[in-house]
Amino acid sequence: MKKIISSLGILSIFIFFTTASYGQCDAGSISDQCIPKLQDGFNFVKSYQIDGAGGSKTKVEYSYVFAKGTQYMINICSEASDTDGIVVSLFNSSRKRVTTSNANGKLFSAIAYPCNATGIYYITFTFEGSAKHCGGAVLGFKR
Repeated sequence: MKKIISSLGILSIFIFFTTASYGQCDAGSISDQCIPKLQDGFNFVKSYQIDGAGGSKTKVEYSYVFAKGTQYMINICSEASDTDGIVVSLFNSSRKRVTTSNANGKLFSAIAYPCNATGIYYITFTFEGSAKHCGGAVLGFKR
């Protein structure tokens, strides 16, 4: 009986600390702070929460329909440094990567994409040396 109680106690402590470490990501607030960082001329469309669950997720993905003849911009924000190792990559409907914020080993905080084909695009966030695996992003457009 003592073994069961001590095992449950240890399990409870483990769950508490595991949950507490994941609960520290306030991706919604970070996304909200990212909206004013859209470049002039771009209209806000959508915000994205990037929660890598303390490093247990390697990728966070969203989709959005892009329209031909429209330029899109995706900005990344984090609590720590500029991007905190968060990389955004944009894939077309065939899952072919069309652009990324990682160019020659340098991480940029924004990408712009002039859309030449209407369709579903996949916005994928990955983590390269990220300290918190937590951030936000916004999507804007201009015609």
